[in-house]
Amino acid sequence: QVQLVESGGGLVQAGGSLRLSCAVSGGTASSYTMGWFRRAPGKERDVVAALSRSGLTTYYPDSVKGRFTISRSNARTTVYLQMNSLKPEDSAVYYCAAGQQFSHMYRDYDFWGQGTQVTVSS
Repeated sequence: QVQLVESGGGLVQAGGSLRLSCAVSGGTASSYTMGWFRRAPGKERDVVAALSRSGLTTYYPDSVKGRFTISRSNARTTVYLQMNSLKPEDSAVYYCAAGQQFSHMYRDYDFWGQGTQVTVSS
């Protein structure tokens, strides 16, 4: 069973950048669709990026398009989320997830990390 561990969250000023990492064990990032989701207090869990098994297809919602980039290491053991031009509304707990099909819906993902907090100050 694949296990996911996120790291890299923290406090950053608006306009700044952070890179989140998701360590993948018990499998590789090329065996699954990989996604990054976030949940802010009182809100639903929303996708911010998804990467297909081949690594050739990505998905970003309009809210982060052009600012966030999902990628993976050559060894397929780490998935990254590069976040630039951060805004206070990006503040949330960010989760890494793995699933069998390419999807932007959280219910299509089977494995989840524990989450990492990102706080963007204004």
